[in-house]
Amino acid sequence: MRIGIDIDGVLTNIEQFTIDYETKFCYENNLTYRVKPNEYDEAKALGISEESCEKFWNKYIKYYAKEYRARDFASEVIKKLKEDGHEIYIVTARNEYGLTGEDYGRMKEFVKEWLKNNNIYYDKIVYTEETKLPYCVGNYIDIMIEDKPENVKEISTKMPVLCYNCSYNVDINGKNITRVYSWYDIYNKINQMCK
Repeated sequence: MRIGIDIDGVLTNIEQFTIDYETKFCYENNLTYRVKPNEYDEAKALGISEESCEKFWNKYIKYYAKEYRARDFASEVIKKLKEDGHEIYIVTARNEYGLTGEDYGRMKEFVKEWLKNNNIYYDKIVYTEETKLPYCVGNYIDIMIEDKPENVKEISTKMPVLCYNCSYNVDINGKNITRVYSWYDIYNKINQMCK
């Protein structure tokens, strides 16, 4: 089976990162915020302006892209999936957002470096726009692991999706959507689907 894996929200816990680091950013910049955990969009999730959100990412995107750690057991489970005969495709919308100055144009380099540093195996990386369905279809992905509500809904119209549980996607369900809560949960559910 060809398995598509998102980075932000699946390989990383972007939900916790944005709450931790954006509240710190708000404190440092004397910004009032209110955490709304059911929002995917960071500005809406904290009730801050788009401009403040952009400043936040300008400050922290390089750290997040290069140093923020992968979720527990992601590397271990992906290696097991590969050993079981699956192909691993990283399907990510990480393009050049937020990088400025000497770092502009280096996001793909940062992605490869981050995957290597976190021992994440892959057969291929697919860089997408925000909507991932055409890329999944074009690369013959059999199952996608995703967290973004819009992507989960759209991709599930054509193939099974393992929806990595986050507060901003708890209301997403339907045909072809299976909720997962950890990397070993992903492994168990993929094994069940293969039987």
